[in-house]
Amino acid sequence: MRRIPDRERRARLATRHHLVPKEKAKDVVALAGRMVGLHSTDPATVFLAAAARLKRPTVEGVERALYDERTLVRTLCMRRTLFVLPVELVPVVQAAVTEALVPGERKRTVRMIEEAGIARDGNRWLRRAEKETLAAIEAAGEITGADLSKAVPRLREQIPYGEGKTWAGKMGMTTRVLFLLACEQKVVRGRPQGSWTSTRYRWAPMTAWIPEELPTPKPDEARAELARRWLAAFGPATAADLKWWTGWPLGRTRQALAAVDTVDVELEDGRAGLLLAGDEGPMRAPAPWAALLPSLDPTTMGWAERDWYLGPHRPAVFDTSGNAGPTVWWDGRIVGGWTQRPDGEIVWRVLEDIGADARRAVEREVERLERWLDGTVVVARFPTPLYQELRA
Repeated sequence: MRRIPDRERRARLATRHHLVPKEKAKDVVALAGRMVGLHSTDPATVFLAAAARLKRPTVEGVERALYDERTLVRTLCMRRTLFVLPVELVPVVQAAVTEALVPGERKRTVRMIEEAGIARDGNRWLRRAEKETLAAIEAAGEITGADLSKAVPRLREQIPYGEGKTWAGKMGMTTRVLFLLACEQKVVRGRPQGSWTSTRYRWAPMTAWIPEELPTPKPDEARAELARRWLAAFGPATAADLKWWTGWPLGRTRQALAAVDTVDVELEDGRAGLLLAGDEGPMRAPAPWAALLPSLDPTTMGWAERDWYLGPHRPAVFDTSGNAGPTVWWDGRIVGGWTQRPDGEIVWRVLEDIGADARRAVEREVERLERWLDGTVVVARFPTPLYQELRA
């Protein structure tokens, strides 16, 4: 059994995630495919993750792929998280991951409707609301959630949550109905109101992005294909890593891996890992490199077991819910974090001694990113302890 040390895993990470200068990607659609998606729960992450990996990154280029050419699409999938994916990958993740979310989410919404006293038959009320909402979106072509609630009276109903808690409040039915329609791939988040950092999306029919003739794989085939793609980008890795990344139960994870041609390897800490068959050859380490990656970056969030690239820095750069903040990388490891001041200046801190050469490399990345942002200030949606300290 081949043993793969951590330094080789970091070399694979650097090369396959397009983080070293010689491996920068040319096309954002191809990049999103090779990374098996770019995280989009924080909308700025898509643009910043692309900016760290493309030879000539521009906001306009990413927006063109998302909203004009529609070769990329923002969709809910792994771990109930928003990702930006190439269009042809959407049926795969839908069959592999998202379809399984629908029954539970629908049952939960029906219960919320009935408990709030909106309707005695929550399922019937919800079906009507979905039908009316989808008709309004199709008629408009693209519409905001606020305008939808004006067009569809049922969406103005509200559901209380957190009663008796300090965070108690009310949630409009617009949110729940759109969530379910999006899970079923009937609607899609389109161009937002405001800038590329905004979460106020317009909604459009999914048919405006996904051709109807695009084939839908069977769930077991889709899960095997998703596992294969993930191992190509993130291997070597463990079954526990894939289970976490997809959100699958362990049994389903093992079934998916059993359908993929893999080889067993031993990781540096002695755990059993997996690689795609034919991918077990050694990889030469690139020259040392620096990067500033955004919150929820797909590399930072790619594995459940992260000691080999995170070390002791988890409490500083992750929040208590497991969300990663903006990170500073040196030669395949997270060594610190960064944020911006209100005037756009990037401030950063390393959490260990990385040496003078490494600091100069990080400083060059800081200068590059400041120029690219050109005054735009990105505020992370999930602040981490180090992020909050730097903004203080």
